[in-house]
Amino acid sequence: MRNRTILPVPLRGRAFLTTDVPPETLGRGRLLAPDVQRPSRGVRAIDLDFTAIHGRCEGYLPRMPAGQAFSHVTAAQLYLIPLPPFLAGDQTIHVAVNERRQPPRVVGVVGHALGGIEAAFREHHGFVVTDPVSTWCQLSTLLTLYDLIAAGDFLVSGRVTDAGREPPLATIAELRAGVLRHSGRRGAKNLREAIGRVRTGVDSRPETWLRLILVDDGLPEPVVNEAVFDGDGRRLGKPDLAYPWARLLFEYEGDGHRVSKERFRGDITRRETFEADRWRVIRVVPDDVFTNRRAFLNRVRRVLAQQTPAKPQ
Repeated sequence: MRNRTILPVPLRGRAFLTTDVPPETLGRGRLLAPDVQRPSRGVRAIDLDFTAIHGRCEGYLPRMPAGQAFSHVTAAQLYLIPLPPFLAGDQTIHVAVNERRQPPRVVGVVGHALGGIEAAFREHHGFVVTDPVSTWCQLSTLLTLYDLIAAGDFLVSGRVTDAGREPPLATIAELRAGVLRHSGRRGAKNLREAIGRVRTGVDSRPETWLRLILVDDGLPEPVVNEAVFDGDGRRLGKPDLAYPWARLLFEYEGDGHRVSKERFRGDITRRETFEADRWRVIRVVPDDVFTNRRAFLNRVRRVLAQQTPAKPQ
């Protein structure tokens, strides 16, 4: 059996056109070997992870001329904007071009011709993408109102990491300007309804949904991630949402809270700290927000009725 030619290091971890590889460097037969990936016609790749958004975008780059940018869901995935599961796992590549240009016609790629879109192009982690505000406006035709608001919350709040909160990708004023520019287009109504409900300081998509279902059921809007202090000024923590006037707070607990022992123990300590200062804590799980909403909201109303409103300061 003939030994395969060792793949050159400069070609690993990226995609390239077959025409860009001189025959003396890598023969045509070698490019057909099973360890060479074929993301599209005339394009080969080595060691790319096409299950990840960066790998899929890298696989399209050799066929991406100037005047194109990743957009819509693809741009949202690159920005790490929270999306509903059916879009978060979407592997289609979305590419935008100016309305006078021909959109790409490639398997697995959806092209969008948009007026004046080149003014919204920017570089993000090595990829040309539509800017965060334009991307948010593009999502208005794909997302429900709640998820469009959640995406807006993310942009103006900044992503939360173990190291802290990253700088916001946009401001509410910039989103408002984007809504005005999008007037008269598909999704404009969704944007108009969303912009007035976008809030800063939000940590996650479920927190957004929790806030919205409370308000849409006729309850007051809770404060978002506001620090709580005891009577001596000692900081007790920063609950996800709270009704300070009723000494009632909400703590959202996703599946990750149960998987991590450290996080689970921390949740218990955190809850006991609040309760020791006479705060009532409502633990919220995904079913409360996304599937069994009515039962949860009835529970909130019962608890509120039991709480003695805090005296005005």
